[in-house]
Amino acid sequence: MMDAFLLLSGVSAGAVRVLTGLILLHRLLSAKRPDGRSLGAGLAGAAVLTASLSLLHAPDFYRMALEAVLIAVCAHWRQGAELRMGLFVSTFYEIGLSFWSFLLSAGLGVLFRSQDLLDARTLAGQSPVWLLHGLLAGLAVWLSRGQETDRKAVFRAVSAVTLAGFLAVITLSEQTVLEIPDDTLYMWTILAVVLMMSVLVFDINRQYEVEKELARLRTEQAELLERDYTTIDRAYQVNAKLFHDFHNHIGVLRQFLAHEKYGEAIRYLDELQAPIQDMTAAVWTGDETADYLISSKAAAAESGGIRFQAQVEFPRRTNIRSVDLCAILGNLLDNAIEAARQVPDPAGRSVTLTIRRIHQMLVIKVENSFAAAPVREDGCLKTTKTGGGLHGWGLKSAQTAAEKYDGMVQTGISGDVFRAVATLSYQGAGNLCG
Repeated sequence: MMDAFLLLSGVSAGAVRVLTGLILLHRLLSAKRPDGRSLGAGLAGAAVLTASLSLLHAPDFYRMALEAVLIAVCAHWRQGAELRMGLFVSTFYEIGLSFWSFLLSAGLGVLFRSQDLLDARTLAGQSPVWLLHGLLAGLAVWLSRGQETDRKAVFRAVSAVTLAGFLAVITLSEQTVLEIPDDTLYMWTILAVVLMMSVLVFDINRQYEVEKELARLRTEQAELLERDYTTIDRAYQVNAKLFHDFHNHIGVLRQFLAHEKYGEAIRYLDELQAPIQDMTAAVWTGDETADYLISSKAAAAESGGIRFQAQVEFPRRTNIRSVDLCAILGNLLDNAIEAARQVPDPAGRSVTLTIRRIHQMLVIKVENSFAAAPVREDGCLKTTKTGGGLHGWGLKSAQTAAEKYDGMVQTGISGDVFRAVATLSYQGAGNLCG
């Protein structure tokens, strides 16, 4: 009877550990939220693993190692978590659980002066096990709510917990109520130090990844801005050439008009206007640089057989810098045009730009048709381009620019339309143009 109870308890505890581990990897590694299949595979694997090892009377070490592999593989297979970091986190997660299971058993044993609490094969020894797993289930519920947590706050909290465990095992070495072998205390003391080091290593690795991404993002943003600057500079050069030869053109027009050759004069004006008419046909925002950018993207869309529409209501005299506005507009429109270009039916290719002011909030919305829905990788949209290099960083560059104005960039899909919305807070007058 006791063996059946211990088997059922072990399977249930294993299920809680695996479930919490999958949710933990989702939060720590920015992986996808575990779905029904992921949880089902994890729970089934935990049940088979625990039952098999219990029947074989295998040491607890094998259970820890195999559970860590099970959690990492399930998270990698179903949630897209990086396998290397998944194994790192799940391994120290299992070590930490075993460490705190020992501390709770020893602490309760000292408190109640009972040696049986150290033996998990007894009914009394199961109480610390389920106290720990009850707390673990509560942690799983809290993590699954999806609330954003500050990385530094989490690091401090986990560091405090591991430090408390280290101090607790040192304190246990001084007690005389329970008979705990010195080798056991020494082993857990070493593992407590290893756990503290693992927390530090994980935080350093996460910080390195963030800094590496920011460095790539700055490079991407600089090259995107250089590309848009080249387009705008080309338009300025056309204008400069036009104005440089302005007196010559005036002389030619004067001769046409003097001889009443009005048709020739009109055709001459049309020829002068042709190189820049696409770039200067509309005043979208009142910001000359942004207007050139929008016009160039509209021309690029139309040359690709994409229907381009724009509705712009832009406030005058804001604190939004042209370089940031162009970073947002350029990246969102580039992504939209690229996705719309892949639609097989030319009649279905469309890009719509909408800019609206809501009180002191500027909303920039870009909608486009698409051939295949974008997928997420590590919590970010994965590019559909195959050229590599800079592709896939446009939304991150736009997000960086939006954050300067307490804003954000959000994406979503409605039917066959992909939508990217940037919101920015601004300061300035409320007069509108456009």
